[in-house]
Amino acid sequence: MPEKQPKFEDALKELEGIIEELEGGELPLDDSLERYERGVKALNACRKILGEAEKKIQLLLRTTEGELKTEPFEPEETAAEAEDEKNENDNLPF
Repeated sequence: MPEKQPKFEDALKELEGIIEELEGGELPLDDSLERYERGVKALNACRKILGEAEKKIQLLLRTTEGELKTEPFEPEETAAEAEDEKNENDNLPF
């Protein structure tokens, strides 16, 4: 049976909780690594959900004739965002 995709808010809340635990510095190494892995999964779930949402967004535009039409939303990725994503993926241990 395929895994059910979590809601964005649930995945984000889990990720925030994991970050808080890791930043606290009180966890043993094994627990920290387990939380880190769960955090990566939660982060990927958030990215997937946001990506799917972006595909659904459409912009409403007015033509030169005054008519309204829709166009798919195409987000512009800044160079900084692209570099951040590359660096994040380069640091993953798997």
